[in-house]
Amino acid sequence: MKTAGIIVAAGKSERMGPNVDKAFISLEAKPVLAYSLLAFEKCPDVDEVVLVVRKDRLDTARGMAQMFGCAKLKRVVAGGPTRQASVVNGLDVLSDDVDIVVVHDGGRPCIKPGLVASVIRAAKRYGSGVAATPITDTVKYVEKGVTVTRTLDRAKLWAVQTPQAFRRDLLQQAFDVVRKRDLHVTDEASAVELVCDDVRLVACTQPNPKITTADDLVVAAALLKL
Repeated sequence: MKTAGIIVAAGKSERMGPNVDKAFISLEAKPVLAYSLLAFEKCPDVDEVVLVVRKDRLDTARGMAQMFGCAKLKRVVAGGPTRQASVVNGLDVLSDDVDIVVVHDGGRPCIKPGLVASVIRAAKRYGSGVAATPITDTVKYVEKGVTVTRTLDRAKLWAVQTPQAFRRDLLQQAFDVVRKRDLHVTDEASAVELVCDDVRLVACTQPNPKITTADDLVVAAALLKL
């Protein structure tokens, strides 16, 4: 089964400050986005990669991929106004013979090839494989303001991350439903849950944080040295 990765890095990076694209900020010796590209490059289960970036970053992204020897990168395309639109743009340019699709947020630079391989294996077996970690904090549900409505059972809660892998036909079916219902989803699993009641989680055993603020860069730099 042929597998393709879609690495999404087309967000506005609003919490990083004005005129900042976090995907291309330097983290140690490389841009943030380069770490994700290299993890997919080194994963033997990935056959091709599509990169989705801002329209004004297309040439920069191509140059970066060439600099770091990302031979699996087949296309660099512009993102859409939302994450789901960006993923669909990536889906639209995959090779016709791709069976499994792995979507990853380019703002998670601590990704390891082993985790990519794990979600792919789950997708090949079950149709889906979503990186996640069990929640250890006590979680409060707040309906309005800052008053606790109820406490959720943390034993049943997982924090979902990327990469997220799915059968291509299942993911496309899910996004068709999202489009027809005019829905907004924040990750691919939320879309697939609309058409499938067997979305599988894959435990992430290593830190896999998302770069959102400048402080996250410090944390990621420390983790990359481990």
